[in-house]
Amino acid sequence: MPIVSIITPSFNCIEFIDETFNSILEQTLNDWEWIVTDDCSTDGTYEYLLQKAALDSRIIVYRNGSNSGAAVSRNNSIKHATGRYIAFLDSDDLWENDKLKVQISFMSHNNIAFSYTDYSFLKESGEIIDKARVLPVTLTYRQLLNENLIGCLTVMYDSRKLGKMYMPLIRRRQDYGLWLDILKTVPIAHKCPGILAKYRQRTSSVSSNKLKLLRYNFELFYKHQNMPIHMASYYLFLNVFNKLFKKNKVKIQMDS
Repeated sequence: MPIVSIITPSFNCIEFIDETFNSILEQTLNDWEWIVTDDCSTDGTYEYLLQKAALDSRIIVYRNGSNSGAAVSRNNSIKHATGRYIAFLDSDDLWENDKLKVQISFMSHNNIAFSYTDYSFLKESGEIIDKARVLPVTLTYRQLLNENLIGCLTVMYDSRKLGKMYMPLIRRRQDYGLWLDILKTVPIAHKCPGILAKYRQRTSSVSSNKLKLLRYNFELFYKHQNMPIHMASYYLFLNVFNKLFKKNKVKIQMDS
């Protein structure tokens, strides 16, 4: 069995999926499996994945019976995962080539069940943006309620310690819901040192639509976290305030 299972949902991402795949191939740790569940792509993404899987047994591809959203896709991949560690990489994001090796070593040596990393940013075109999200060295459930600081592309959890944990079946913000659920099981999430991933900022992403983001966050607190309306509204306000005013995106000097 591989030491780590990489979980990727895909939907009409043929423009980016090859670069994402190459960032997995270039990992300094090669004891992985890449489990992709395609959500009924129509642009050739599914066929591309099947071609790659035919050439490399570490690549396992599934397809939803109907378009069902990222939570269903990720959960299907988690269900079939055989690795001890579960890592997440969306179909348009990238990893630094030592991401898996560094993060697994960090978790193993420090007996950590749930970790994340800092990450940098790319434009949709792939051009590097000279900033990174630099996060606290630990995060708790209460801290995360104030704002979803953890990037999905940076997360890794130990299924031997936690069991397999799945994303809530909500259309958006399901990754945020999973981090909150994990932090009800373990008290602290730990940051693995280093900027180990690259998040692609796309103009069509959910995070670019602020009004939809407000609705999704409220539904997460109210329905998934079972908060009364006044508490859900309070944490929604904190999320908005922190997004607007808290300086957790820090300018850095990128290598030239």
